[in-house]
Amino acid sequence: MAVHALTAQQINEMIVNKEPFFLFDVRNESDFADWKIEGEHIEYLNVPYFELIDGVEPVLERLPKDKKIVVVCAKEGSSMMVADMLAEKGLEVFYLKGGMKAWSEYLYPVVVYQDNDIKVYQFIRVGKGCLSYMVVSGKEALIVDPSRFIDVYKEVAQKENVAITHIVDSHLHADHISGGYELAKQTGATYYLMKSEGAVFEFEPLENHDRIEFEKVSLEVLAIKTPGHTPGSVSFFVNNKLLFSGDTIFVSGLGRPDLGGKAREWAKDLYDTVYNKVAQIADDVIVLPAHYANFDQEVNEQGYIGNTLGNIRQMNEIMQGKTEEEFVEHVAQSASSETPPNFEDIIAINRGVKDATQEQQQELEIGPNRCAVHHTH
Repeated sequence: MAVHALTAQQINEMIVNKEPFFLFDVRNESDFADWKIEGEHIEYLNVPYFELIDGVEPVLERLPKDKKIVVVCAKEGSSMMVADMLAEKGLEVFYLKGGMKAWSEYLYPVVVYQDNDIKVYQFIRVGKGCLSYMVVSGKEALIVDPSRFIDVYKEVAQKENVAITHIVDSHLHADHISGGYELAKQTGATYYLMKSEGAVFEFEPLENHDRIEFEKVSLEVLAIKTPGHTPGSVSFFVNNKLLFSGDTIFVSGLGRPDLGGKAREWAKDLYDTVYNKVAQIADDVIVLPAHYANFDQEVNEQGYIGNTLGNIRQMNEIMQGKTEEEFVEHVAQSASSETPPNFEDIIAINRGVKDATQEQQQELEIGPNRCAVHHTH
């Protein structure tokens, strides 16, 4: 039987289309437990490849005869080896091209909103749970929370026949490397970031702007400070219709404020954000966060991650009628979970005080997203 390669894009399409398949993950048990390809129609088996070097006979009876089998490893080599051995036993097998490294780096655009003034794309990075955005208006585009894969944004801008003129980061990201500075250098766009985040390269401080306006876009920098998990987290309110909430509000939870070691102190700021600033925003505003925790549970019928603020308030008990003391206690307890892997190095790179080669950036980013405080599920 033949062995076929599947790209991250093809596997993602299978997940989005709810196509059932069998995922045979041959990484170490700890890596599999920490982070894997997720989808509600996937069945799993995890056996480290080194246990299969002498042959795949021990696992044959655990593999289905009637489902697509996809073998996955960290970088591709081990999964190809195991897939070849299974094919020799008469099974039709697929493997993930580029391994989990490729899965970590794959992102794709979805149109989330369109009216006479603006068109908004969400870029979903499935392997990391990271979200970034493009707001197109007239001949210009704004990018929100860009990943380091800046060619993706340039390609969509070219397709839309617009120039990228404004780039904003809602905060110094802890789980992935921002493409904001590099994209600004390549496009000549203005790059905005909070001065309080301590970046050492050239940027335009968001503290100087209540609003950023271009073409038919009016972006309100929400009250300068809406902490998620850094003290300089901000949210962006566009045309009174869309709230780019960074790591402050997710579809299924709130940002975790403990990554600076000041969980209780920053949780008070988060309470003020949720109960005072965000409380003023209408229920029908669409919230578009910088992360998600569970694709199957957070993706909506239109195929993007987002929800109305009214629905999010209803789903999140922590956003309803809590005293500051109750809120801070809940957040402090939830926030004691594991921190994002390598977050100190990633923040240092995003601040501009540390350099990393492309290979080092890949290694630093591999692993799960751990930027949310709690989830309703």
